[in-house]
Amino acid sequence: MAVYTPVSTSQAGLFLAGYDVGGLASIQPIAEGVENSNFLLNLHPTPIRDAGTGKEAGRLILTLFEKRVRTDELPWFVGLMRHLAQAGMAVPAPVPNKAGQCLGRLQGRPALLTRFLRGRSLGAGAITPQACHELGAAMARLHVAGQSYTPERANALGPGSWQGLLARCHEMAHHQPTGSESQAVAALAHLAGQALPGLLVQWPGAASCPRGQVHADLFPDNVFFTEGAEGSSRLAGMIDFYFACTDLLAWDIAIALNAWCFDEPEGAVSVGGRALFNKDHAQALLAGYQAVRPLVAGEVAALPVLCQGAAMRFLLTRLHDWLATPPGALVTRKSPWVYGERLQAFQRADVVAVLRVLGKRS
Repeated sequence: MAVYTPVSTSQAGLFLAGYDVGGLASIQPIAEGVENSNFLLNLHPTPIRDAGTGKEAGRLILTLFEKRVRTDELPWFVGLMRHLAQAGMAVPAPVPNKAGQCLGRLQGRPALLTRFLRGRSLGAGAITPQACHELGAAMARLHVAGQSYTPERANALGPGSWQGLLARCHEMAHHQPTGSESQAVAALAHLAGQALPGLLVQWPGAASCPRGQVHADLFPDNVFFTEGAEGSSRLAGMIDFYFACTDLLAWDIAIALNAWCFDEPEGAVSVGGRALFNKDHAQALLAGYQAVRPLVAGEVAALPVLCQGAAMRFLLTRLHDWLATPPGALVTRKSPWVYGERLQAFQRADVVAVLRVLGKRS
């Protein structure tokens, strides 16, 4: 469920009247996503022209920001997306209204129009080394382009938040009914509690790892591909910048290694198997990245800890959301146990050794 605030055709049409984009032909709710309300707007035959290509762009995306997004941070996100679009990155470029403002209001919510990006995300079985290589290169280009965007936003879900998140998970778990799931929750929370102190002690700083603007959520569903020659997939763009922040650049790499480089499905409700780290995907991702921006020695050394930290971040936020979602809610819960498996994988000596070798030679 991704539409929390409904918008009618007439309401969207009135909103569009404040923009030089032509008229509204139709509005379609977008089912993907869980944070905000999103709609696809099809325009009348007088569409806007894409500033980069000059081609007509007959579709826009309308986003209504829900309560989880801080209103005072929206200008930072919009500014980053505009900056990246102007640098030639394939991102959802914000569309200003007739007054030159990108942010408006609709249905009592902050609202933003962005240009439609063609393509679709890859399913787990469709991810290939080629796709990982393209992702790595695009991520590096984002990091390079972001260096000239100087406003900063702290990472609200970085290491400084993890102890508090774990404490809230423990508190919510006390109110769960007993059973096999509660035992699995307790085991996962115990795993996180054991790993967290060491992670915080080992966490690298800006002295050894460069900082800059990071996407911080480059999962496969936030990366679009189009079909190329002979059925190959070509990266077409990156979306959903609303977790973006200013942090270690290698933080994005660690998140991507978690999200793109494991072969097991995401459905487990236990920790105990061996997550299957895909070395070919990791090698391709790092090679693509370093073809644009080579890693420094401190980043290579920190990769195992950063990958454990990325697993910890998604373990804790998913566990929190799992426990906070009441039974019967129209929200698909994402398994936190998957990230317990991946945390353990990145603690293994064989995976640590692979990361350090790949980081040096890719």
